[in-house]
Amino acid sequence: MANLVGLIVLSVLSTIVTFVWTLREQRRDLPAVKPRSFPRALWHWSTMLSNLGHRSQDATEDESDSRQLLHEIQDLAECHETAGLLAELIRKDGAGEWPPRSNHAHTTWPAPLRAYRDIYEEMLPLLAVAKPSLDDEVNRERIAAFRSRFRQLLSERVDLGAVEKLLQAAETGQWDVFPRDTYNGFYACVAWCRHAYRWAIIPVVRVAQLERVVPLPSELILPWTYQQRHFGLCSDSGNNMSNLVLNFTPLGGYALRINDPASQSPVIARSEEAFSRIFYDVEAFALPIYHAIISAIRARCRGDAAACLHHVRRITRQLRPLLSSYYDRVHDNSIARSAWLSHVQGFYGWGAGYEKIEEGQEQPRWVKFDGLSGNQVLLFQVLDAFLGLPPYLDEETQGRNVPAMQRELVRAVGRNSFRRDLAKEGVDGMILEEMAEILKRLRLFRTAHRTRAKVYLTQPAPERLPMTAGKSLLKSDIDTSLEHLDEFMLGRLAQTV
Repeated sequence: MANLVGLIVLSVLSTIVTFVWTLREQRRDLPAVKPRSFPRALWHWSTMLSNLGHRSQDATEDESDSRQLLHEIQDLAECHETAGLLAELIRKDGAGEWPPRSNHAHTTWPAPLRAYRDIYEEMLPLLAVAKPSLDDEVNRERIAAFRSRFRQLLSERVDLGAVEKLLQAAETGQWDVFPRDTYNGFYACVAWCRHAYRWAIIPVVRVAQLERVVPLPSELILPWTYQQRHFGLCSDSGNNMSNLVLNFTPLGGYALRINDPASQSPVIARSEEAFSRIFYDVEAFALPIYHAIISAIRARCRGDAAACLHHVRRITRQLRPLLSSYYDRVHDNSIARSAWLSHVQGFYGWGAGYEKIEEGQEQPRWVKFDGLSGNQVLLFQVLDAFLGLPPYLDEETQGRNVPAMQRELVRAVGRNSFRRDLAKEGVDGMILEEMAEILKRLRLFRTAHRTRAKVYLTQPAPERLPMTAGKSLLKSDIDTSLEHLDEFMLGRLAQTV
């Protein structure tokens, strides 16, 4: 009996020690929180504890599987161009992992960069309000006050010369000075700052939407110039990677918020995070699909039809949990319709630009940039290319919003698409059947997205004009806007054959 009691006591002590150690390791990935920000600190801790509860044996096995897939992709790098490009994308833009590793433990950042994260902490409580004003003049004053305070903090705290030296070090490949995962975290932080400065008020209001040009402070222009050059894109706005996928810590913690949980309702905070996690989770579920796609292409090139069929079947199987992560989250209990349009979606838009005088023209041309769009998600671009479907985004939009290495991978997968070359009998016919199942699931997903998008976009928002993040301002009324938007979604649905 004594031995049994002793065994139980040792087991309990072991569990406590393990929990404390895990807590300590998880805490390293959480953004540093100043003592004065107690409500936000409480929120961070509660989120962390919730995440710990979800780190089950299954999650550990998934991480082990991911590491194995990463090793195999690296081993295949010299076997085929698609594998080589994927391995290079993971090594460089992903900091060796996928989804990309993004360091948000800003106390580990080089000292000149930490000011940006400190400024985020100070500006976050000033950004969102529970209920927006419908008075344009009141909103103009609030926007002006927010931007004034933002400019002051940037000017006082950011040593732009020191920041540029670090960015120059990264540009010349000195990743020991500026590690890739820290670069990703800093990129996400700058993207947040630019979007916060662009809107200056959440929910977004019509006077901000109607701004055609928004002069940004040099502290937000200079790093962005280097970062856009590094990732190979040119939009003034953020993108799916900078604002969503890179906004998570290596342990899956949500890093940079739009709505301060100390002042906003739990429904708003929960909805914001649930929406962001869709994009991060898609890339987590996508890794085995990428592996299966490059393996299928390689098998086809080797003339191994049986292996090709095996890998295409893997794609079909892996699509189920990936698409389920969307179906299970995009509903009112997870992402509240009352919160999404007002307190989430608007932040990811842009709809501003600059005036440019073309050679031989007297009047300037307005160059406008749109914001984030689900069409920037790498997984769906790769799947479409693998199936031989035309790209949804034109070349100009891709060059503006999709990182260069992702564009290269998608083009390579498209060059090696073999669906149109398959025979209708034998193993080829079986591969065609699997691809037809993949297309069926994509069509079902795009149909569901079309339906749910309408539900969310029709929520009342008297403070703003009809707008989507990816298409900016639409038509003057919501009904006409939805018809306009529906054309795009129906067009893509029709192409998914």
